Amino acid sequence: MCGRIQYDCHLITALVERWRSETHSFHFRVGEAIITLQDVQVIWGLPIDGEPVSGTDLERTSVQWQEYCMQYIGFAPEDGALKGSRLQVKAIIEHISHVHITPNTPHLTVIQYARAVALLLLGGTMCPDSSGNFVSLLYLAKLEDIVAARNYSWGSTVLAFLYRELCNASEKGKAVIGGALQLVQIWAWSRIIPLCPGLGAPRVHMGPHQIDNNRVLPGAPYGAMWNCEHTFTRTVRTTVRVIRDILDEMQYDQPYDMESNVIMAYAGDFNPQLWRSICPLIFYAIVEMHHPERVFASLG
Repeated sequence: MCGRIQYDCHLITALVERWRSETHSFHFRVGEAIITLQDVQVIWGLPIDGEPVSGTDLERTSVQWQEYCMQYIGFAPEDGALKGSRLQVKAIIEHISHVHITPNTPHLTVIQYARAVALLLLGGTMCPDSSGNFVSLLYLAKLEDIVAARNYSWGSTVLAFLYRELCNASEKGKAVIGGALQLVQIWAWSRIIPLCPGLGAPRVHMGPHQIDNNRVLPGAPYGAMWNCEHTFTRTVRTTVRVIRDILDEMQYDQPYDMESNVIMAYAGDFNPQLWRSICPLIFYAIVEMHHPERVFASLG
């Protein structure tokens, strides 16, 4: 529902420059700003309460991984599409492009298709590495039981991976970054950019997407408001230097309008009591601390 957006690399770069690994926060002249569990749940609607996404990296041969893929996502990738326990994203896309789901499609095929799409979301949007070309098949272990997959804390998984990628990218000499950059950009558009003179949100042609919540599927999350045609004609994106100067003019953090129709459509799934929790965020070998107490005043 949230679609894909064009990244503003200049904005991302300017934010990474202000990231501090010690506090897991962006430092501005006005103070600190943090992407929290609240942001993940509001923007993407991901659950933040549940089992941690963790486990053991099993050693398998290429043949064993091919058999595993055949069982759970419906095709055996070629040797060139596998890199250890990682599968080429292109191979998944090619596979699902030839699968057509109809009312008569066998249930097993539907489930395998759903797992493949979930892998693409994990490897392409939620937890992509800096290359964006491969997705770890370790995630597939959490999708074997497609119904039980909803019991994991995917929101804290996304945030743990994003924190780690921001920490790595902020080191001297780093030129690439992975993680949920779409989440970062929507967060910036929603909570920082409207308060920075001269850095208008890029909503020129269509405006925010009109969400129809009268449907069988669950209500679309807040992030789907940005699923529209974006242009950057009203947004400064020519140089990082200009965006640096504009971010210096930010005066405070803009809270979400928790009474808006878009947010109220799925607010019943929120866990506000967890938004302020000081806790470790776990994603396999990645463990990063969540410190919302540094910005308690900005949490709605």
